[in-house]
Amino acid sequence: MNVTRADRRRLEAIVADRSAPQKHVWRANIILATADGCGTVEIMRRSGKSKPVVWTWQARFMAEGVAGLMRDKTRKPGKPPLPPDTVRRVVDLALGPPPGEATHWTGRMLAKAAGVSLRSVQRILEAHRLAPHRIRTFKLSNDPNFAEKLKDVVGLYVDPPAHAVVLSVDEKSQIQALDRTQPGLPMKPGRAGTMTHDYKRHGTTTLFAALNVLDGSVIGRNMKRHRHQEFLRFLNTIEVQVPKRKAIHAIVDNYATHKHPKVRQWLARHPRWTFHFTPTSASWLNAVEGFFAKLTRRRLKRGVFRSVDDLKAAIDRFVAETNADPKPFVWTANPKRILAAVKRGKEKLESIH
Repeated sequence: MNVTRADRRRLEAIVADRSAPQKHVWRANIILATADGCGTVEIMRRSGKSKPVVWTWQARFMAEGVAGLMRDKTRKPGKPPLPPDTVRRVVDLALGPPPGEATHWTGRMLAKAAGVSLRSVQRILEAHRLAPHRIRTFKLSNDPNFAEKLKDVVGLYVDPPAHAVVLSVDEKSQIQALDRTQPGLPMKPGRAGTMTHDYKRHGTTTLFAALNVLDGSVIGRNMKRHRHQEFLRFLNTIEVQVPKRKAIHAIVDNYATHKHPKVRQWLARHPRWTFHFTPTSASWLNAVEGFFAKLTRRRLKRGVFRSVDDLKAAIDRFVAETNADPKPFVWTANPKRILAAVKRGKEKLESIH
């Protein structure tokens, strides 16, 4: 094998290049080791490649030089690609309604209808970013005052009034105290943690919560039910804990309890309170929903509670942990983009129906 001085400089440059593909690096190392007089066994040890691989790239270098090491030989595919008409047929079928009373297309249904293999259908769907087995839920608000209410609530988040407290208030009802029928197993390498799919019910509780948007602290109280009587007791709890000199702006949803005549009478007797109602079907606008989601993920979903008292104690501990290290709520979504998205959604629904 004749490795010229120019060839050696090119090969050493490939090895020293940190961005060079690794396959080019080990091919260059094989040729450099050969030029240094190493035997096949030593080259195999240095490169970590088999004897046929070493011989193949030695032969390639002798035939084509350094340029041959940079090129991979192409070969014809084992099967010809699917005709464009077949691909289009699979896509059209996937975009259309399924046959009979089926709710959605499956890969095997598409393969049978188009006369191709299941793997071909999977490749086509992946290439066209189609997923018939998935669905996303949505709910458009029909509130005629959606824009005004959105701007009112977001205005409280972004620019809260001076000498006031902004509270996001709601209740998480029917929280179940679930106890597993058998103990689960802990996680270990190669196996996820386990828990039984069935459970024992030990009763329910309702968590009333008020998230302070400015500092992230939470006022929480567990109650047995979620009527206007319990809501009034929770408002009295907030009234005691918030300093008298501060006005209170409460963001609430349109649940009937929040608009009960006795609740309105209570508000009339407490002039420092102002209720700001979110648009209908827009609970995502209420910041306390994020706290409820975190509570569900971190404390309730996998929790084991042998009584309602155990459940209440776990919820109270979570509220205390949140208040020990509160994080202010920060609103980042642009209201104009939200209004534009709602407008597009309504226009799309109207065009369909």
